[in-house]
Amino acid sequence: MAGTLLRGLAAQVNAQSRVLVLGSMPGVVSLQETRYYAHPRNRFWPLMSVLCGVELSAGHDLRLQQLQGAGVGLWDVIGQCERSGSLDAAIVRGSEVINPVAALLAAYPGIQVVACNGGAAYTAFQRWVQPTLPPLAVAVPVLALPSTSPANAAWSLPRLLEQWRQLQPWLQRADGVAGQAGRA
Repeated sequence: MAGTLLRGLAAQVNAQSRVLVLGSMPGVVSLQETRYYAHPRNRFWPLMSVLCGVELSAGHDLRLQQLQGAGVGLWDVIGQCERSGSLDAAIVRGSEVINPVAALLAAYPGIQVVACNGGAAYTAFQRWVQPTLPPLAVAVPVLALPSTSPANAAWSLPRLLEQWRQLQPWLQRADGVAGQAGRA
């Protein structure tokens, strides 16, 4: 069964990026609003508020600026696919067009860790991106973190935070304070 042809969002990465958070493919609300993690029940921004000091009450552009100031870039493994709805399980197998993540990692050598937001992002990274990585990027750790999606309701915000704290060594808070674990 075919779904709607979807095209993802542009990478939000800059020279300050030390962490690259990769989702699988943005959900319907994010695509409609052309904003990462736009669904009101997605826990990504509340996590980044705790970890990086991103202001939840700020507009998307300011939150994105604060996130980038903390050293975090955003993108997705899949750049285009057919899917009905927002669930990764609804992606039509074989319709995926992968974003050039390996080229992005080569262009931004300051990225020190890749954080996959959910199992689908991690599986897609391992399947399509890992084999294409340049030699220096192969050494970059890749973390499989639990999804912040509201579909992952089994994980509470405190439980997600416990796992996402693995990123602290690479984070700089938006207010300029280094992450608790220091920087790698």
